[in-house]
Amino acid sequence: MTEAVAVEKKSKVPHIFVILFSFIALMTILTYIVPAGIYDRVPVEGTSRMMIDGDSYHHVDKTPVGLLDLFIAIPQGFVEAGWVVVLTFCVGGAFMVVKKTGAISIGVDTLAKRLSKRGILVIPVLMVIFAVIDAFIGMPELCMVYVPVILPLMLVLGFDSITAAATALIGSAAGFTAALTNPFTVGIAQKIAGLPLYSGIKFRLITLIVTLIVGIIFVMRYAGKVHKTPELSTMYELDEPRRKVFLAEGSGEGRKATTKEKLAGASAGIFFLIMIYGVLNYKWDMPQIGGIFIAMGIVSGLLGGLSSRKVSDAFIEGCQDVLVGALIVGIARGVAVVMIQGQIMDTVVYGLAAAVQGMPGAVTSVGMLIVQSLFNFLVPSGSGQTLITMPIMAPLADIVGVTRQTAVLALQYGDGISNIFYPTSGYFMASLALAGVPWEKWAKFMLPLFLIWSGVGSVFLIISQMIQWGPF
Repeated sequence: MTEAVAVEKKSKVPHIFVILFSFIALMTILTYIVPAGIYDRVPVEGTSRMMIDGDSYHHVDKTPVGLLDLFIAIPQGFVEAGWVVVLTFCVGGAFMVVKKTGAISIGVDTLAKRLSKRGILVIPVLMVIFAVIDAFIGMPELCMVYVPVILPLMLVLGFDSITAAATALIGSAAGFTAALTNPFTVGIAQKIAGLPLYSGIKFRLITLIVTLIVGIIFVMRYAGKVHKTPELSTMYELDEPRRKVFLAEGSGEGRKATTKEKLAGASAGIFFLIMIYGVLNYKWDMPQIGGIFIAMGIVSGLLGGLSSRKVSDAFIEGCQDVLVGALIVGIARGVAVVMIQGQIMDTVVYGLAAAVQGMPGAVTSVGMLIVQSLFNFLVPSGSGQTLITMPIMAPLADIVGVTRQTAVLALQYGDGISNIFYPTSGYFMASLALAGVPWEKWAKFMLPLFLIWSGVGSVFLIISQMIQWGPF
């Protein structure tokens, strides 16, 4: 009891629930202060998406959010973020079932023995793979799949859960940020800006390589320190029980996988490949991915020798492990719910865009990066942010003398970097939940890279403006 009180007193960072509710309350107050306004929405040609008309902003009557609506915003947030919440439970539950079969522990033990002397090399290899996937297809939600797969391996190799989360999230974010053909940011943004589809790919390739190298060095330096002195990890006390479990499960000298364990592992691998194939070829989204994980849990569990009751109990246990993260996803969405209901979301966009006008071109390009970074807290969706901001930023770029290609790059960096820092990002918070990493500890770890990457992005934006990177 004394130790628990001491730990509570030592912690100065408010609980993430308190932080998010404070933002919801702040936005509720602002609906009484900030003028209400909206942009007209117009359809994006050839799609069912809607984007704003950049010249149509106008004030409307205020619709301030009342006290009851402040609290209703939280359950409404769960509804609007429903698929992310559901997928979090599907992944957490399915992996717990596969874990109960013993297939994961055997695989981790085998890999750990083979990589015992060069385990840190796993980090750059995996980060490059994750970055390449997101550079081309832009599916950072797959981090929710990567994290539970690599977490046991990282712990057994002597790293910590932050290393596991960072390998997936930072690798993925590097690819998403400096994307080559990401259809959700580059594709939509260039279409809105009137640029040739995926033009400027050579310059973006340079930004991708540099951004990824910086991310890899950052993660490997941290992983090396933790491996050498485990007590340096802020997750040390939380990770040790899990590490001991994974080590104990795979510590049998010379133990070979049973037929059931092989079948469970093979079936899980097959379902994983099916999921990747579906995402790449059929544009599967969260409903399909969630269904694949439910099927994975059932089939792998039964083939691994678990009874139907044990499969069900394991799935429930996995859901319990990620419950807090799933709750955070829904609560975070409440911030946007309040702003939209109070009709101040578009007013914020209008104000941010106006703030970068009248500056020199190079400074304006960095200003666009700052604006996109700030706005991403409110709309942590690549395609959503693109559809809201680019109809304003593209013509604004013409007015202030910034090339439209540079404006698109500002969107990429402003959106991508903050995706793995802001607690309003759904897939990010779900991935942290799957890794068992509290946001407060992640924020302390990630802040230096957030600033470094922002600096790298600023340099590239200034260079692109100096060379008048185009077309137009």
